[in-house]
Amino acid sequence: MLPVPLPVEILPAQLLPVAAPWFDLAGLAVFAASGALAAAKRGQTFVTLVFFGLITGVGGGTVRDLLIGAPVFWVHDARAASVCLSMALLIWVTPERWWKGEALGWFDAVGLAAYAVYGAAKALGYGVPPVPAALMGVMTACVGGIIRDVLAGEPSILMRPELYVTAAALASASYVCLVLLGTPLSWAAVIAASAGFTLRAAAIRFHLALPAYGGRR
Repeated sequence: MLPVPLPVEILPAQLLPVAAPWFDLAGLAVFAASGALAAAKRGQTFVTLVFFGLITGVGGGTVRDLLIGAPVFWVHDARAASVCLSMALLIWVTPERWWKGEALGWFDAVGLAAYAVYGAAKALGYGVPPVPAALMGVMTACVGGIIRDVLAGEPSILMRPELYVTAAALASASYVCLVLLGTPLSWAAVIAASAGFTLRAAAIRFHLALPAYGGRR
């Protein structure tokens, strides 16, 4: 089956919205913070916080870049590692009470939506067909969190019924569809990220979850 053509001929870099660097850094910072916090809650050292922050922040993007044949972003851009280090340092020097409750969950919702859109946009820019590009967005947003949970010995986000991966899928799929419909890239990014964030926010606020297999039996 032939891939669906894009509405116009666009060079790879042109498929990234103007705000793409901010979407990338927002997702990176939030996920790095969540990784560092996972280590901090277990009383680990600063080195462990940095490792958790880095692997969580760049995990999804690394897998995406390897799959689409792009240079691994954080190896060629010092800002990525710097952001992860800064977030780990921030967690290390701030009081534990700042990070209790659902505060980090809301930040994570922003990062999830932003990273999903950025991942889909980058995949499209490297010539990946629409459906795999949307999946690359989901992978970008979720793989880092999966690695974090495995290292921390927690149930993976994939094994939870809450709307998390679904929110990432909504954001990335919405972006791809809007681009195919000819929507200006920046508008497509904002609309798609807003949709993903809204769904994730609703899941946090109202504890929404998908039905489990066999739940109706």
